[in-house]
Amino acid sequence: MKACYAEFFGTFWLVLGGCGSAVLAAAFPGVGIGLLGVSLAFGLTVLTMAFAIGHISGCHLNPAVSIGLWAGGRFPANKLVSYIVAQVLGGIVAGGVLLVIASGRQGFDVAAGFASNGYGAHSPGGYGLLAALVTEVVMTMTFLVVILGATDKRAPAGLAPIAIGLCLTLIHLISIPVTNTSVNPARSTGVAVFVGGWALAQLWLFWVAPIVGGVLGAGVYRLIGREAK
Repeated sequence: MKACYAEFFGTFWLVLGGCGSAVLAAAFPGVGIGLLGVSLAFGLTVLTMAFAIGHISGCHLNPAVSIGLWAGGRFPANKLVSYIVAQVLGGIVAGGVLLVIASGRQGFDVAAGFASNGYGAHSPGGYGLLAALVTEVVMTMTFLVVILGATDKRAPAGLAPIAIGLCLTLIHLISIPVTNTSVNPARSTGVAVFVGGWALAQLWLFWVAPIVGGVLGAGVYRLIGREAK
């Protein structure tokens, strides 16, 4: 249960820190942090939590990561459901807290997006379904390769959180214009449930694509990371 509590809190922090930076700070007049700042915020949430709870739960914070680690032989199947439930609940609670904070500003409208992921008319750059699907699959696949490689027993000890956090930052720099960057079903669900409508209608992609990408990433690392005999 401690591991599940850790995953809940870690995912709470990821959604509050990452989506909070997008909703509250990205376009703040005069000093908005923009795309670069939001990308860095998501990376920092993972970096800080990896040091804080990595030794407790492994700091997955993401159903696609948990499933990818299982596919890569690094995580037991009997813990998958409890981890995923904890992650999704953590994301939703963070979305609720963020909504309370954001609603304190006059004129705030959750229907404007609330950092939700989308494609087509709801893509920041107007990218269509296929582009969004490919982006989410490839970005999550690469994320899993980095996670599996950085946490390999042959990798330099103690540096995995830095590599993983910077990887997530880079992923956001690439893909925010396409989908607002998910690579994480819990992150997508945590804000979509409060937006409703189109955000929930398009949520399926931000579950399917990251999970497919996570499994593919596990397969890639099994291929390239296998120790020579």
